[in-house]
Amino acid sequence: VQLQASGGGLVQAGGSLRLSCAASGRTFSNNGVGWFRQAPGKEREFVGGINWNGGSILYADSVKGRFTISRDNAKNTVYLQMNGLKPEDTAVYYCAVHLTAYASRQKDRYRYWGQGTLVTVSS
Repeated sequence: VQLQASGGGLVQAGGSLRLSCAASGRTFSNNGVGWFRQAPGKEREFVGGINWNGGSILYADSVKGRFTISRDNAKNTVYLQMNGLKPEDTAVYYCAVHLTAYASRQKDRYRYWGQGTLVTVSS
């Protein structure tokens, strides 16, 4: 499966962006999907994840209350709505398909990764 993350860009602090993760090649409607991010010089970190039907969603503490993950299985797409952006949210954002129907915080539980989309938040 190929994943295409899109929607990144430059935004001022306090602004919003919506990232999309679209799959091609096969459906991921039976899999959990996660969002991760990697800032320059830092390790890739978990942002959030959603289970196969959207009934269970995890968030990192750093984004809880500001970011919202959703999915549309009919469109084979997962979304990351980011509100109240802060300069520390600046990173390349990646989506990934989990090995199971659920999401988790561990990177090694994800099998397929998208190429990433850059989010830059200016102060």
